[in-house]
Amino acid sequence: MVGRIPLPAWQPDDATSHRLAAYVALLQRWNARINLVGDADLATIRRRHVEDSLQLVPLLPAQGALADLGSGAGLPGLVLAAADPEREVHLIESDRRKAAFLIEAARHLGLRRVTVHAQRIESLLLPGIAVVTARALAPLATLLGHAAEILAPGGVAIFPKGRDAEKELTAAESHWHMAVERFASRTDPDATILRLSEIRRAGN
Repeated sequence: MVGRIPLPAWQPDDATSHRLAAYVALLQRWNARINLVGDADLATIRRRHVEDSLQLVPLLPAQGALADLGSGAGLPGLVLAAADPEREVHLIESDRRKAAFLIEAARHLGLRRVTVHAQRIESLLLPGIAVVTARALAPLATLLGHAAEILAPGGVAIFPKGRDAEKELTAAESHWHMAVERFASRTDPDATILRLSEIRRAGN
């Protein structure tokens, strides 16, 4: 693996753990009606989805709004909002049923600073974002195009990627310039979490 940095240590406090337990219970109930996650087993949801999303917390900037692209079941965006309820969080999800779940989950968890946008990313007008996240959504080159439209100057993009992270970086670098930090995932030894800054199109 290319120069991966160990993730900084972080543990949820009691209030965050309570919110996350409530989120998992709600996710299981809704998953029986609409397919939010493929693995409905409680232990798998916690490990594969919640803990995987929580890894991003210590990589976030100290303050500033977060936008999660293609939020689906709220991974990682809603989990990050549960860990930092004072942060302004925007969840973008074009599937209306999944967006309805996100709205209900944010209400159920008391996350008053979460806004759900039931629309396509391409139509989003949301400039001035400090950090953009996305999980299992699209190739890196596509994600960078979305992120560049809404990131504030100095903003960062944080994208968990699987074993093809380096291939995606190589493909993206023909169209994009960026500073790259690589972090080793704690939940998947083959995965890499990319934190990208100074994002601009090649030639700009």
